[in-house]
Order: sequence, then C-alpha cells, then structure tokens
Amino acid sequence: MARTAQLTTGRHASPDTIRTVRRLWPLFFAALLGVSIIYGVGLANSSALHNAAHDTRHSLAFPCH
Repeated sequence: MARTAQLTTGRHASPDTIRTVRRLWPLFFAALLGVSIIYGVGLANSSALHNAAHDTRHSLAFPCH
C-alpha cells in the first residue's frame, strides 16, 4: 500500500503533489550547491578564483559593491 503525505490540515496530499515535491528537491539542492560554489569561490583568498566569481556575479547582474 502506498503511503501518502499528510498535510497540516489533516487531509492527504494527492499523488501528483507528492511527485511534484519529489521532483523539486534535486532542483533545490542543485541551486543551493551552485550558489554556495559561486559565493564560496567569491570569498576565496586566491585572486584568480575571486575574480572569476566576481565577473560571474556582474554578468548575472548581482550587485557586489
């Protein structure tokens, strides 16, 4: 028997909702990893790594000054 997630209202989530949430988790973690890498490299002591992240932030229209 398949288990369904229970919402805070006491109702059960539909299988489509569960599938959608399960599909979004990898996207969320990939975005989190990407942001961590960009900002982690941007704060690195190596000037080459910092400048590469700095230029990337400018090309994506992120303010940094």
